[in-house]
Amino acid sequence: MSIKLDHHHRATAQKVFCHPLNHNIQWHDVCSLLGRFGDLHETRHGNWAVTVDGETYSFGSTKTRELTEEQVMKVRSFLRTFGLTKDTLQAA
Repeated sequence: MSIKLDHHHRATAQKVFCHPLNHNIQWHDVCSLLGRFGDLHETRHGNWAVTVDGETYSFGSTKTRELTEEQVMKVRSFLRTFGLTKDTLQAA
């Protein structure tokens, strides 16, 4: 699956892969990015999840404006399943 990212989505993805871990990544930016990959929805428990080809990935509670370290790691893992890494983002 090839996903085209605009400048805003690319900047958000770069924040996700930033080292040391970026603690200022906002949910609205990540949700916009995740929506490029599949059907983004909020679960009944208040978690953001995206469904891609029948498989659902959950990213945790959205009670705060920014993602926690664990949530950033979940988003990183999700993006890697689609071939996005810090290196591929810099090469594009």
